[in-house]
Amino acid sequence: MILLQLILFCGLFTLMVKIGVGNNTLNGLYFYPKPVREKVYALGLTDRETVARKRKRFMIAFFAVMAAALILIIRVWNGVHAFRQAYLQALLFLEVMNWYDGIVIDRLWVGHSRFWIIPGTEAIPFVQTWPQVLKKRIILSVIWIAGAAVIAGIVVLL
Repeated sequence: MILLQLILFCGLFTLMVKIGVGNNTLNGLYFYPKPVREKVYALGLTDRETVARKRKRFMIAFFAVMAAALILIIRVWNGVHAFRQAYLQALLFLEVMNWYDGIVIDRLWVGHSRFWIIPGTEAIPFVQTWPQVLKKRIILSVIWIAGAAVIAGIVVLL
């Protein structure tokens, strides 16, 4: 059952990214490294304020939807009421999501799809290297230790 839930959770993650970007990679410019963003600004394809506004809008919706989905999975679908069990499930889901993002989204989808190439920036690397992925995912793994406690606390309070 947990495996199915993890697959659905990661599917929701992917869907949120696709909805956020739509059919225009510039809608997700905030995902790109700074040199790509600077080149896009210099080309006049968009501006910093627009990107900042889109990033804020996406991140609020993304975290709200993903947190709500996780809370519903743990509390409603799995019927968890105890903090420890809720914490362990939240930690599992957040860590799987973290590594899924780095490997499947960043390295596979972004790294192997022409969709993510922004015209005029082809010469600028935008896919994270394996060392960059590992560093970022390890840091986020530590952060999710605290994030799982927040989710578990909400599950117990409901």
